[in-house]
Amino acid sequence: MELILIPVVVEFLSLFDFNSVFCEERESASMGGAPSSAGGVVVEGEQAARRYECRSQASDAYRQSFERRAELCFLTNPQMSSGPISYDSTIRPSPKQSLPVCESSIVEVNAMESIACSTDYTAYVALDWADKKHAWALQEAGQKRMETGWLDNTPEAVEVWAMELARRFGERSIALAVEQPRGAVVAKLSKYAHLVIHPVPPSMLAHYRQTFCPSGAKSDPGDSRLLLELLTQHRDQLRTLRPDTPETRRLQLLSEARRKIVDDRTAGKNQLTNWLKQVFPQVLDWFDDIGMPLALGFLRRWPTLQSLGHKRKETLRRFFKQRNCRSRERIEQRLEAIATAVPATNDEMLLEAAIVVIRHLVVLVEQHNKTIADLDDRIAKAYRAHPDYPIAHSMPGIGPALGPRLIAAVGTDRDRFANATELQCYTGIAPVITRSGNQKWVHWRWACSKFLRQGFQEWAQHSIGFCGWAKEYYTRQKAKGKAHHAIVRALAFKWIRIYFRCWKDHQPYDDERYLAAITTPRPKPPDKPEGQSGSLAVQWETHAGFSKVNAISC
Repeated sequence: MELILIPVVVEFLSLFDFNSVFCEERESASMGGAPSSAGGVVVEGEQAARRYECRSQASDAYRQSFERRAELCFLTNPQMSSGPISYDSTIRPSPKQSLPVCESSIVEVNAMESIACSTDYTAYVALDWADKKHAWALQEAGQKRMETGWLDNTPEAVEVWAMELARRFGERSIALAVEQPRGAVVAKLSKYAHLVIHPVPPSMLAHYRQTFCPSGAKSDPGDSRLLLELLTQHRDQLRTLRPDTPETRRLQLLSEARRKIVDDRTAGKNQLTNWLKQVFPQVLDWFDDIGMPLALGFLRRWPTLQSLGHKRKETLRRFFKQRNCRSRERIEQRLEAIATAVPATNDEMLLEAAIVVIRHLVVLVEQHNKTIADLDDRIAKAYRAHPDYPIAHSMPGIGPALGPRLIAAVGTDRDRFANATELQCYTGIAPVITRSGNQKWVHWRWACSKFLRQGFQEWAQHSIGFCGWAKEYYTRQKAKGKAHHAIVRALAFKWIRIYFRCWKDHQPYDDERYLAAITTPRPKPPDKPEGQSGSLAVQWETHAGFSKVNAISC
C-alpha cells in the first residue's frame, strides 16, 4: 500500500512554565543536512521583553514556515523511502523515490504499519536535535497519521512551537522523545509543563536504526520517525524526566561543575609540564606539585632558567618566605639547585614561544584553583543544608568531597530505585553477565556514568581505613589473590546495598547494628509437609530408538 503525503498548514491552538529537571538514565537502556527553512520565526524586541508572547505576527510567520516545501526523504541515499520507517533500499525498495513534501506534512500510515499508541498522552512528539535546526515528528494518540516538520534551534522558535502545541492540545500532557539526556535542547524544553520529556540514549537509537537500515544511511527526518516509533511502541523502556528537589539539584550541578573544572586544571597542568620539560625541567624537581601556588608564582616571575639569571640568594629567599615557605632546609636546597642549574636549551625561538605559553598556562591554572575553591565553599554549604546530610555523613570514608557526590548520585526520590540492584546497575558497580550456550562471561559495565562509578569506588577505597569489617574483607580477598580494583568494586557493591537501606529508611549508618545483623543466624526454612519429596522421579520408555517420558512422580 502506498503512502499518501498530504501537505497541510498545521494549526495549533497556551503555554505553561516549568522548572528544569535532572535526567535519570534508564538502566535497561545502558545494557545495551536538513533543508533550510526560508520562513523563520521573527520575534520583535518588545515581544522578547514580554517573554515572547505569542502574537499574531509571530504565529503567522511560524505557520508560513510549515507551508514551505522541502524534501523529507533521506538525503544521503535517494533510494530510501520517505515513509514512516526508512528501510534499507537493499532490503525493501521504495515504489516512489524522492517524493517532495511540505516542511510540515502529514503522512498517512497504512494499517499494517500503524503505530500503536496508548491513551496516556494526547500526542507523541519526537525531536531529532541539531545545532541549527531540529527535525520533529508528531502523532496524535489513537491516530494513524504522522506530521513532520523542522524547528529552528532558537529560544524564540522553541517558545512559539511549544505554545502552539499547548494551544492545539488544550495544555494536556504530550510525550516528547529527544536523543539527549541533558543539554541545550532539554534546557529549553524542560520549562514547559505540558511536555513530558523522555530521553532516548544515543546508543539505543543507533542500534534501532541499524535494525531497519543496515547500510548505515541516516538523516534527521528519518531519526525523528524512529524516535517517534520508540516512544509510541517502547515507551515502557524509557524513563521520564522528573525534577528532584532544589537542594539535590544544586549539589548535582555544583559537583559535576567542580569535576569538569578539575579535569580542565589537570589538562592545563599537563600542558605546562610538557613545555617545562622542553625549556625548564629543573623546576619540576624543585616543587612537589606544579599546580601549587608557590610553583605558579615562581613560574609567573621566572618562566625559564635564563630569565632567572644570576639573582641574589637573598632575593630568592625573600620570595619563598613571602609565600609561606618556612622550611629553611628546603629553601637552601632550592637555592643550591638554582645556583648549579644548566639551561636545557638555548634555542631563542623556542624560548620566546615558551615564555608566552607558560605564563598563559600559569594564569589558567591559577584561575582554575580559584574557581575550585569557590565551588568547594558552595558545595560545603549546600551539603550541610541537605536533608540527607546525616545519612551520607555517617558512612565510613565519606568526607566533604565524596558526600555531596553520593547525595547527587542517588537523589532524594525514594521511589526512583525499587531495590538496591537497580542502584548498583545505575552506578555501574554491578557487573554484566553474558551467556550464550555453554559460554558465560562476566565483565564490568560499560554503558554507565563513569563519574558515578568513580565516586563509589573512591568511597569504597577510603572506607578500608575507617571501617573494621571493610578492612578485614579487603585483607581476606587480597590473600585469595584478587586484584585491588576488583576487591574495591566488590566492596562498593556491598556499600551500595547498605546505603540503599539507610537511604530508604531515612536512618544514619550504625556499624554495630550492621555487624549484629550479619552475625545473627538466619532462620532455617520451614520443613516440607510429610509425604512430599524434594525430588522428582522420571520414568522413561523407548520407542523406535527414541526415549520419551512415560511418567513423573514426586
